[in-house]
Amino acid sequence: MKPYIFSAMLLTAVFGATGNSNAQSSSKGFTKLFDGKTTAGWHTYGQKTAGAKWDVEDGALHCNTKNTGGGDLVTDKEYGNFHLKVDWKVAPKANSGIIFYVHEDKPKYGATYSTGLEMQVLDNEGHPDGKITKHRSGDLYDLIKSSSEPVKPVGEWNTAEIISKNGKLELKLNGVKVVQTTLWDDQFKALIAGSKFAKWPDFATFKTGKIALQDHGDEVWYRNIMIKEL
Repeated sequence: MKPYIFSAMLLTAVFGATGNSNAQSSSKGFTKLFDGKTTAGWHTYGQKTAGAKWDVEDGALHCNTKNTGGGDLVTDKEYGNFHLKVDWKVAPKANSGIIFYVHEDKPKYGATYSTGLEMQVLDNEGHPDGKITKHRSGDLYDLIKSSSEPVKPVGEWNTAEIISKNGKLELKLNGVKVVQTTLWDDQFKALIAGSKFAKWPDFATFKTGKIALQDHGDEVWYRNIMIKEL
């Protein structure tokens, strides 16, 4: 046996196939929030089940604009300190978002964004919000502009990460940290005071809550949704 063939076999035996090893390590400690087949574990905000507008297409949750029965999709469970990972892609001119720390009380709070913070999901070039500062993909919506824009072209998959622990918040897009801040302190309250949420008394005040996928009336897909409680 040639030495280089033996070396390759030895490395494979010790470390495993490269792709599989990376995939296993990246999901270690995470729990799937989406089984790839059904809307189990999710429901429409303020309802008991998921509306028909959310279907499953090729292993992804799909906001299907051809169907009725819409509304933001939220997790059945609440989360405090967590690391969320989710892949997303949008159709041309589409707008959506990943909303977190949602306090579900629809009679009091009419929408998920009445209480929850949002990581923007958007066709930056095709949707009007792309022309508004702090409204582009990866931004902490209307609060903090992303430090860079590693977003992929429309129709391609992006990976978003939201890491929140004891008030320290990080947003990542395609492996790049794009937002870093501290929640709930005086500086953060000042950001809210200067935003569209200034007169919303309970916005971004809850330290546990549900995670939502926004139905903004446009076509969007989410897959590989997983979370680690910290």
